[in-house]
Amino acid sequence: MVEIIDPKESDKVLDSSCGTGGFLVSSLKHIEHKLRSEVCKDPKFPTSEEWVEVHKRLARFATDKLFGADFDPALVRAAQMNVVMGANEMANIHHMNSLEFPLGHLPGAKEFNAKGQIGTMDIVLTNPPFGADIPVTDDHILEQYELAQNWEKTENGGFRVKNSELKPSVAPEVLFIERCIKWVKPGGRIGIVLPDGILSNPGDEYIRHWIMKNCWVLASITIPVEAFIVEANVNIQTTLLFLKRKTQVEMDAEEIAGEKVYPIFMAIAEKVGFDRRGNPIFKRQPDGEEIWKTTLEEEKIRVKGEWKKRTLKRKKRIPDTDLKEIATRFHEFRAANPEPGK
Repeated sequence: MVEIIDPKESDKVLDSSCGTGGFLVSSLKHIEHKLRSEVCKDPKFPTSEEWVEVHKRLARFATDKLFGADFDPALVRAAQMNVVMGANEMANIHHMNSLEFPLGHLPGAKEFNAKGQIGTMDIVLTNPPFGADIPVTDDHILEQYELAQNWEKTENGGFRVKNSELKPSVAPEVLFIERCIKWVKPGGRIGIVLPDGILSNPGDEYIRHWIMKNCWVLASITIPVEAFIVEANVNIQTTLLFLKRKTQVEMDAEEIAGEKVYPIFMAIAEKVGFDRRGNPIFKRQPDGEEIWKTTLEEEKIRVKGEWKKRTLKRKKRIPDTDLKEIATRFHEFRAANPEPGK
């Protein structure tokens, strides 16, 4: 998801339900790779001066541009620790309820509101909690959301708000869609993990209508149940949905001229590198024999007080995952099809 969204050093990046900080750490690694390519003559073997410059800018990115929030204070501490290990500096990670924000009694809400207001982020990357067994029922939360209202289909096939009454309960992932979209500025990008049903259930068509009205859909990638069944015990198929928030001018133009037709990248990942028990799986020949790939790796060794490079041949098994190829295909697709809204 980070590779597809491609955050830059100047982007404000938020995970609104950060857990232990996986998206934040991955964003740090992505930025570090960019900085190494920019600053270092040899990105694999930076000099001491180059290393200092890279990590100075990486630490500044963490303190100024990296944001996270979670309802669990223990996870907030874990995420902060993981960011510190990656950047040697703390990010803006706070204990709060992202769906309740900017309201809420948790201590992080007030602090976060001073620097991460709604509509100020460039990127949101998140895997929100989802499921009908954890509905949101508090009126003071639901009244903040358009998707918590009752919707009805119109004569022309669209949707409109049916009345001013709120639904008695709404699944959290539905509210997270709206919150994440509203949290980025116009033109900002969102990558969110969602249960597959939101993009296919007939009863959720109003949600898809709302998304299409407010955003350009950049990509939709279905991933198998193996992705979450081991660590999260979530035995449902999920989709990685990538969006770009429309500007008000773009929304007004579509209101007058009709919806714009544009290409959307779509893919289905059948394998993610491990099975339902969490065991790694590797690519095999048709007869079942594992495929080993010979790679060239450079390393530095010290010879008579001097550092010298040497190249080694190593054989490695190839993880059986579709995700890297999908990311490559996405960038090829984007090179051939300009991003909507540009």
